[in-house]
Amino acid sequence: MVDTTGAPAAERRAERLELRVPTSPTQLPAVRAMAGDLAMRMDFDLDAVEDLRLAVDEACATLAAVALSDSPLTVVFEASRDALRIDAWVPTTEGTDVSRDGFGWAVLHTLVDSVDAGPSTQATVPAGDGSASPVACIALAKYLRRHSPSAAVEQPHHDVSVAR
Repeated sequence: MVDTTGAPAAERRAERLELRVPTSPTQLPAVRAMAGDLAMRMDFDLDAVEDLRLAVDEACATLAAVALSDSPLTVVFEASRDALRIDAWVPTTEGTDVSRDGFGWAVLHTLVDSVDAGPSTQATVPAGDGSASPVACIALAKYLRRHSPSAAVEQPHHDVSVAR
């Protein structure tokens, strides 16, 4: 992302973007495009950009399947100097959970560095209205290669011994 504050990279604060769209298959490409655009601006490599697009598409489609009818899909993108974090959620009925045992869940685990999902409330999700209304949410994170935990293995002068 372009820093307009002039602050050194280590001091930059995370930038946050909230997107609310109808929970409709025709609107999901806009969310996917936003994820790709942010990833490109953050200098993710092309494979990582496409991974993020696919992961966001899968997460949003999964949430659309459990959303209350006519309820919006809310996606919060948070870009920091080391990662792109994405929290997506939809209003649901009480007790609705996100399936974590299908092919889509396996795809999400493959495409991003961390993924979590489950029921929550609007009081605890980013951009929620603070109420106790139930929601289903999926949280994703993709780290820039130079900041990922596995990046240490790729550095030539780093000790990566597993012995303690």
